[in-house]
Amino acid sequence: MNFRDHSDLQGRHAFLSPSNYHWINYNEDKLELRFTAAQMARRGVDLHAFAHKAIQLGIPMPKSRRTLYLYVNDGIKYKMHVEQTLYYSENCFGTPDTISFENKFLRVHDLKTGISATSEVQLEVYVALFCLEYAVDPFGIRIEIRIYQRDDIRTFTPDPERIAFIMDRIITHDRQIELLKERGLR
Repeated sequence: MNFRDHSDLQGRHAFLSPSNYHWINYNEDKLELRFTAAQMARRGVDLHAFAHKAIQLGIPMPKSRRTLYLYVNDGIKYKMHVEQTLYYSENCFGTPDTISFENKFLRVHDLKTGISATSEVQLEVYVALFCLEYAVDPFGIRIEIRIYQRDDIRTFTPDPERIAFIMDRIITHDRQIELLKERGLR
């Protein structure tokens, strides 16, 4: 059998993929909902890329209450780093959308382009990773985290106790995973 060459599809996944076969049971409404969500996710990736490039290049957006504009303008205003990976170990690392640390003031901002409810916990984990990687005591700095979503900014000031707890969980869970790896449970 001479199979056809589809090398142009390498690394891509079809929406109606065999590996994600649940679509077989979708009615028309559910299919439309799932397809729309997938399209919105793809648009979110593009919006993040645009926003990050605008921040890197220092290109401000018009003054507006639009989520994207608020996020970009604050990223420029606070001289934030875009997509800076924070690393504790092979088992625990992550990349916040934007981050800055100056004069003992840590900022972590997250652009959310979807409509689903979000939580500040993801940003608290970034703060904990930052403190672990750079040996910064969360009790000795000021911290502000922000979620930009639906033309609004939600601002939080994490409790250093909470950050210390998350740091401890990272350390403890990392050790446990390493022990599991040593026992051959990779």
